[in-house]
Amino acid sequence: MISYPFPALALESTVISHGLPYPHNLRLALRLEEIVREAGAEPATVGVIAGEIIVGLSREQIEHLAITPNVRKVSRRDLPIVVARKLDGATTVATTAWAAHRAGIQVFATGGIGGVHRISTEYAIRNTQYTNLLSTDISADLPELAQTPIIVVCAGAKAILDLPATLEWLETHGVTVVGYGTDEFPAFYNRSSGLPVDVRADTPEEVAALFRAQRALGLPAALLVTVPVPPAFELPAGQMETAIGQALAEAETQGVRGKALTPFLLARISELTGEASLRANLALLENNAAVAAQIAAALACGIIGQR
Repeated sequence: MISYPFPALALESTVISHGLPYPHNLRLALRLEEIVREAGAEPATVGVIAGEIIVGLSREQIEHLAITPNVRKVSRRDLPIVVARKLDGATTVATTAWAAHRAGIQVFATGGIGGVHRISTEYAIRNTQYTNLLSTDISADLPELAQTPIIVVCAGAKAILDLPATLEWLETHGVTVVGYGTDEFPAFYNRSSGLPVDVRADTPEEVAALFRAQRALGLPAALLVTVPVPPAFELPAGQMETAIGQALAEAETQGVRGKALTPFLLARISELTGEASLRANLALLENNAAVAAQIAAALACGIIGQR
């Protein structure tokens, strides 16, 4: 494994290929890299180009993913497919964490992690044939967090998910959840969910110390650092729950499942909130990148100081 002598920060590419239309997606990707550099770290956007897993896409490669239609969303199970068939791919949280760790990068910034879908619970209540979904409709991000020792900086789990169930899953599988400047788990669009985190950290140095302790103990899981959305972009919880409820009902009626579910819900919620949720999403992505870059710099200072 490579040992970086400088602070490096991994960024995902799903937001490029599946988050926004061109050219907004390209501008966002380049802006995130700019924010990382301004905060003192080196960005490494992860993606798959013609079957090659690349940690540190060039500007041309980022633009390729931004303009190419139907780029495959790549989680861990999809890696053999895109590599063997030499396809392009946009990496999810799970795959980005996996690739970054293999490359020796210790910090990764994203918007929100996947988790336990709340729609599975509603299906089980209304339709007994879906009872098994209570335990199986879970994002591949979660098991990756349980087995990949990397710092993942996010705004919590996406608001469309079952947050209590997601936190229970993380607890059961040994993933430490850190609140950055908060005692509560952020609810993505809302700064608080009312659910406690495992520990609060108020500085990049505190997060770096937690990660060093975790690595010294040989624990295999990620350190999940949750950062509340900037106050100016926070959306009222009631407004969001109404929009999420309507989007979930429409997804059920239309039979939206699998990989298509999250993009459908996020797009519909953006429409229902007059794009306020989209603005919040962009703001938290930028904020998370800045915080993560500061953590990467603090972690690198410690590594260099030990040499």
